[in-house]
Amino acid sequence: MTATPADRIIVALDGMAPDQALTFAATVSDLRWVKVGLELFVAGGPAVVERLRQRGLRVFLDLKFHDIPATMAGACRSATRLGAELITVHASAGSEALAAAQSAAVQAAADSGLPAPTLLAVTVLTSWDPLRFAAELAIEEPLQAYVPRLAQLAAASGIGGAVCSPLEVAALRAAHPHPFALVTPGIRPAGADRGDQQRVLTPAEAVAAGSSQLVIGRPITAEADPAAAFAACCAELEG
Repeated sequence: MTATPADRIIVALDGMAPDQALTFAATVSDLRWVKVGLELFVAGGPAVVERLRQRGLRVFLDLKFHDIPATMAGACRSATRLGAELITVHASAGSEALAAAQSAAVQAAADSGLPAPTLLAVTVLTSWDPLRFAAELAIEEPLQAYVPRLAQLAAASGIGGAVCSPLEVAALRAAHPHPFALVTPGIRPAGADRGDQQRVLTPAEAVAAGSSQLVIGRPITAEADPAAAFAACCAELEG
């Protein structure tokens, strides 16, 4: 089934307290997906995921798990039981940890009678720019080569998709056709403030480049009329 524009947009509830997140979700009637990140999850715990799901929303749990294989597996098992349908793990955790996380998520879904979530490997955070990435992390491989290396590692480990900058989507899509998911933050509608994102595209540009879903936060959540801002992003995708 072809995804509708609303299905492609994941609204990031970053910077919100749990009650604010729930209130916000109720103000955007066509909202399908929300992202629960570290800040909101630490404030609200598993209950915030459960309450969002009770409202009929699908949850992208963006906690970026990065640990030893047993701990990654346990974390993904618990996240799956919460009903999260997208779960992030760091690709740099390595193949053993990625495979363990994937296996645990699939088994937990089967045991709980839930659909198996899609694990998304984080390649390189969109807040990094190439020069600072090389200088601070002492990684000699250029960022534009390092991202596909991590995406390939994730795919070979059985992970179902990756989180990447929209500027890397076209190359990754060429190497990893559907159903491998490419979820892209760093989305900014034309004229929007970039904030702390360095590598950005508009919603339409990102989908044209091969993005499966788009993570959009402040250009929707910080607007005076979030529902209108969400509708405008959907209209851009339709156009």
